Amino acid sequence: MSPYLLLGFLIAGLLKAYVPKEKYIGHIVQPTFRSVLWAALAGVPLPLCSCGVIPAGIALRKEGAGKGAVVSFLISTPQTGVDSIAATCSLLGMPFAIIRPLAAFITGLAGGAATNRFDATVSANDIINCKEEANYEGKSKFMQALYYAFVEMLQNIGKWLIIGILFAGLIAIFLPDGIFSTYLHNPLLNMLIVLAVAVPTYTCATGSIPIAAALMMKGLSPGAALVFLMAGPATSIASIMLIGNALGKRTLLIYIGTIIAGAMLFGLAIDYVMPANWFDISLMNHDLLHVHHHDGFSWFNMACSVVLISLIINAFIQNKIYSLKLKKKTNMATVYKIGGMTCNHCKATVEKALANLDGVTSVQVDLSGGVAYVEGSPGDDVVRQTVESLGFEYRQ
Repeated sequence: MSPYLLLGFLIAGLLKAYVPKEKYIGHIVQPTFRSVLWAALAGVPLPLCSCGVIPAGIALRKEGAGKGAVVSFLISTPQTGVDSIAATCSLLGMPFAIIRPLAAFITGLAGGAATNRFDATVSANDIINCKEEANYEGKSKFMQALYYAFVEMLQNIGKWLIIGILFAGLIAIFLPDGIFSTYLHNPLLNMLIVLAVAVPTYTCATGSIPIAAALMMKGLSPGAALVFLMAGPATSIASIMLIGNALGKRTLLIYIGTIIAGAMLFGLAIDYVMPANWFDISLMNHDLLHVHHHDGFSWFNMACSVVLISLIINAFIQNKIYSLKLKKKTNMATVYKIGGMTCNHCKATVEKALANLDGVTSVQVDLSGGVAYVEGSPGDDVVRQTVESLGFEYRQ
């Protein structure tokens, strides 16, 4: 996966630096199908996780985006991204790499259109000015792209990527071969079991790929694997609670229902309609191994793996160093514990929102510690309201 991940991270960084949100925010304000379409198109290539996409979606809502467009963005974005598309191609094959973003796009359209049809309510309190971009002052566009690609993104998903790979290894070693085809041979039953596990738990769009591959090697049907790749990254207990709180119960039901229905429909299409050889990853992996032995491609893979691991370690060290420096510099600040922050996008959102409060002179957020250091006197109640309005949990 490593060469494809590095390429995907780089493309994600270039998108972040050269395609700012201001380029498309004006297209998703009105509660129309066109706004839903634009939101889905914008969401599919973005590498945001199911938790990190929540503050992004809420920020879009508060900047004036229609509720349908926000739901379309929330559904389509966490299921895929340029990094996970590349990794999917490397481990599961081109058909999966095409169908996965297509399914994310179509489910996003369906969820957004259903929201516009059944729950397009607007509150006067919904529309406020809330910017959440990170501070890249002093960096050129290209350096912003590199920093986002190989520092911020790896701080965001590096842990989940490693967990996914290790979990896939445990499945490969300890789960009996053919367990799904022998004992759970009905693909529909496979899908229902996967849904029961995937919907409440958090899985990263990229980290879920090796898990899906390992399960398929143990007999899980390709359609059920797609259900896992769609429902796992798109939903979690945390994201369900935050969406229900921020957008309402009706929108939450549309959100969950669309993801489940879309995952099941695409999964059934793979298992019962599309050619089975498109999704035979055992043949694909055999071919790849054959190429590796004869063309020396394994050395390139190994070099990319070393680079990727080094970048993950560097991102982890930078995060810890930043956390230690922050504690030393902010002895006089008020400390607020904030739950639900999972990535640098969350961190930037909280910092920007708190910095705009009256009486605040400085804000710095320690993502790894889940705390915000606030200098000034905004008042605890105001901080609580601001944090909760962004979809995060105020813990003090």
